[in-house]
Amino acid sequence: MATARSPQGATGVGGAKGGRDRGGGSGRMGGSLRAVGRALHFPFTGPARGIRKATHAQGAGESGLGKLIELHAVNGAGDMMITVALASTVFFSVPTDEARGRVALYLGITMAPFTLLAPVIGPLLDRLPHGRRAAMAGAMLARALLALVLSSAVVSGDLQLYPAALGVLVASKAYGVVRSAVVPRLLPPRFSLVKANSRVTLGGLLATGVAAPIGAGLQAIGPRWPLYGAFVIFILGMFLSFTLPHKVDSAKGEDTALLAADEQHLHGPHRHPVKRPGLRTVGIAVTHALGANCAIRCLTGFLIFFLAFLLREHPMSGQSAAVSLGIVAVAAGSGNALGTAVGAWLRSRAPEIIIVTVVGFVMAVAITAAVFFGAVMVAGLAAVAGFAQALAKLSLDALIQRDVPEQVRTSAFARSETLLQVSWVLGGAIGIVLPLRGSLGLLVGAAIVATGWLTTVKGLIGSARHGGHSHPRVA
Repeated sequence: MATARSPQGATGVGGAKGGRDRGGGSGRMGGSLRAVGRALHFPFTGPARGIRKATHAQGAGESGLGKLIELHAVNGAGDMMITVALASTVFFSVPTDEARGRVALYLGITMAPFTLLAPVIGPLLDRLPHGRRAAMAGAMLARALLALVLSSAVVSGDLQLYPAALGVLVASKAYGVVRSAVVPRLLPPRFSLVKANSRVTLGGLLATGVAAPIGAGLQAIGPRWPLYGAFVIFILGMFLSFTLPHKVDSAKGEDTALLAADEQHLHGPHRHPVKRPGLRTVGIAVTHALGANCAIRCLTGFLIFFLAFLLREHPMSGQSAAVSLGIVAVAAGSGNALGTAVGAWLRSRAPEIIIVTVVGFVMAVAITAAVFFGAVMVAGLAAVAGFAQALAKLSLDALIQRDVPEQVRTSAFARSETLLQVSWVLGGAIGIVLPLRGSLGLLVGAAIVATGWLTTVKGLIGSARHGGHSHPRVA
């Protein structure tokens, strides 16, 4: 046994020692190569791990909300790529007068049909409660294929650009409606709906901010390249849609929302069934909050189109038209991000008062900007409008969560989102036909907000005064 163990021990110890001596150089070289590899990968893996950690924090990873945040970020990046390509083709590539005609044509061929299709999107998707992941994936795939169609249209200038753009718009809004209906299904424990929507929205805003300069860089290579980038992004989004939890496709406990404006339209649960439920309301507070949000969304659509032409014709002092538009866009995006962050911090405290306050504030700023028209006031109005839109929308989400029964909440989200999109289109149409006079335009914007604010302030304050308990029921 001694002779048997001795050679084995000698070989083992000697071999290990010898191996360390002989392989020390290669081991150090291998360690160096691994260190270099980690350094090269870190710019990619480091941010990816950081993003995953942020999106999956506080139980969002376990509930599936983190995956929805990542999917919405992909959606925002793809939409930005298409926006850069279309803006460069329809708006920046021609003189102002011709650009105005092109955008008017774009609105007439794409936005006008969309106003007819948008009200159908929510009710249609209500009929597909078991296929939400497939619906989101289908919206991604449709936009990927339409991006390829647009890639040839932006070069040739064919009329197929307009129906393809309409298809992209419809698919984008269909995704938005389904996403709003999905969020309540993925709430982590002790997570408010406002906080969840804040995270999803921030993810989309950050991705949009990253994609914008990338899209501009691809546009410098050629007009097709941002659309090729959009194709790749949306294909990725299609696969990500199916990584969402299976409970997204569950319709257990859901019903169709019958929104009613007053007590006489509210029915007991299935006591007086309605054959064709319509868009009335589930609770007076939700109705008024939706009206105020429509006013804000109409204002943002108006400002996008009106300021785009105004600043191209009359840029800010010492700045080019592109830089002027960039300043306003950054201000609006920063305001939107700040509003989302503040909404998450406020959670669902007094949502009626929040809506009344922010809508009244943006109305006052719009009037001030119209009276003291200038570059600083325009940028300030864009920032305040972005802030108000984000915070008012999150407060509307909180009201839906509070006042709408769970079994009809997803349906209410789908229908309210459709109304908000139609309001944005209406605002854009007003902005495109208005004369390019700064003070006049901002007064019109203030009038839009004032209409929504004055018609809803009394009802919202009354709802807050009574604690917001309107006792809505399912019909």
